[in-house]
Amino acid sequence: MSLIYWDTMLFAYLLEGHQEFAPRVAQIARRMEERGDTLCTSVFAVGEILAGPSRTKRWDEVSKIREFFRSEDLRLLDFKISTAEIFAEIRGRDNVAAAEAIHLACAAEARVDLFLTHDKRLANRIVPGIQFLATLETSIL
Repeated sequence: MSLIYWDTMLFAYLLEGHQEFAPRVAQIARRMEERGDTLCTSVFAVGEILAGPSRTKRWDEVSKIREFFRSEDLRLLDFKISTAEIFAEIRGRDNVAAAEAIHLACAAEARVDLFLTHDKRLANRIVPGIQFLATLETSIL
């Protein structure tokens, strides 16, 4: 059993039914369920996912997304003062955008086993508190 963090895009691919990437994300989700892994992400990811349908006033989609993120099978990580300190370290040490640093800080504070992203620039980083960073192409799962 592992604690696995999904970056926002994995949720976007799955929820939007992305033709190319949704099948891979669904495969990863099934494998995680078989292994008994715990899925987590930050509350920031929820905001990122809700932004599009909120901007276009698709309230039915907003409701579906909110319900999805209320699942007991998903652990939402808060952004606290201690997370902000980790965020500052990551931003100060690495050349990553603020959004990515928020995700990495939340995952690092939770001490995740695996951080999954589709951003190849993040996959090779070493972040204290995160055991492994990988992309959708990983064979780990």
